[in-house]
Amino acid sequence: MRKYKAYCFDLDGTVYRGKKGIDSAIRFIHHLQKEQLEYFFVTNNSSKTPEQLQQVLADMGIDTPTNRIYSSALTTAKYIAQNFKDADVFMIGSDGIRTALESEGLNLVDTDDARPNVVVMGMDRTNDYMKLVKASLAVQAGAKLVGTNEDIRFPSELGFLPGNGSFVHLVANVAQVEPTFVGKPSPVMLEIIQQEYGFEKEDMVMIGDNYDTDILCGIRFGCDTIHVNTGVVSTELVLQKELQPTYCIEELEIL
Repeated sequence: MRKYKAYCFDLDGTVYRGKKGIDSAIRFIHHLQKEQLEYFFVTNNSSKTPEQLQQVLADMGIDTPTNRIYSSALTTAKYIAQNFKDADVFMIGSDGIRTALESEGLNLVDTDDARPNVVVMGMDRTNDYMKLVKASLAVQAGAKLVGTNEDIRFPSELGFLPGNGSFVHLVANVAQVEPTFVGKPSPVMLEIIQQEYGFEKEDMVMIGDNYDTDILCGIRFGCDTIHVNTGVVSTELVLQKELQPTYCIEELEIL
């Protein structure tokens, strides 16, 4: 494996599983910090703010500034602001997506009080039936359905748990529409990193455990990719894919 100027890491299943860090990944990131190599965290997690993700990483022994954390919440908020600037937005989600939407000056509403133009769905661990009902009815009434990411499941220390994509597809199936997803495998977050730091694509690498999000994100962006066998999709399944990652490894090692 050659050396790169910018290492872009997924989080869930790559750097940690639930609340437990993956030791080899943490050692690898410490090595990059010691060598003063550029690294970034590119996550579909929309439930947490950059400051909350910073604390999660700190609890695992990784100290990093928030400007190295790129989440689907931030990217989704920018997408909504650019494409639906004056829209009334009904949101399902947590602190991460709410803070990002508010920072873009978007008007958040409840369907009891207004008819939304956009329904935005991010991971919400307090989701309930009535929230899904409100979202489904709003989309049937013409609102655009936007998901922060399409992750069907994600790994935890207990096993695999339902991801945001599971709930977005539920609403989409009820309303019989095609949702728009902003997070990986969309290459938008990698494009933002490239624009802000001036990297060439050949100097960047995307590292992740999920072929359908992380690896396809890198492939669609046009940079090298590294699949690690520590999370959602096994190496055995990855090797059956038509488009292959640049590297398949069991876990990250200091080279």
